[in-house]
Amino acid sequence: MNRYFYIDHEGKQKGTFSPEELRLENVRKDTLVWTQGMEQWERAEAVAELRFLFTEARPVETPVSAPQTAYPQASAPQYAPGSAAQMQPMPKTWLIESILVTILPFILCSNIISLLGIIAIVYAAQVESFYNRGDYAAALNSSQSAAKWTKITFWIAIAWIILLIIAIILIIVFFGSLTALPGLSDALSA
Repeated sequence: MNRYFYIDHEGKQKGTFSPEELRLENVRKDTLVWTQGMEQWERAEAVAELRFLFTEARPVETPVSAPQTAYPQASAPQYAPGSAAQMQPMPKTWLIESILVTILPFILCSNIISLLGIIAIVYAAQVESFYNRGDYAAALNSSQSAAKWTKITFWIAIAWIILLIIAIILIIVFFGSLTALPGLSDALSA
């Protein structure tokens, strides 16, 4: 038994449903449907497996104020339900990591260079949308780019923190050595 997508009266794609579930969705004869193995969307009445929906007597529930609009020409999803592309796990998004390496160094040490993490955030935000559209290759590419920019921003933040620590140590050593000079401590206390 196939699982079907359909285009509702508002032009939105919904799915997947078994033929019995489509009955509960009040699919009409002119509703566009698609399932794995079909080249394009077809009217529900033209699909042999769904003809039983229209031959048996059933109450028709039509929305009171539903506008009659022409269905958009919809293309089939880039992957079919149950296909290998859908079964691959979604690549890591790196969204939380990229946000943390962008915001925390900026707040803690005013490192403007850490704002390069915005690039990582943009790539990380694309991963899930590409995956949901069935474009696994683009999702994987965005995940790898997000990982690269997250790591670059992380190491820039680490280097910045190390430079700040070294600067603080040098300042302490410099002022500590000034107080050890003879006569300078008397001049500073006067």
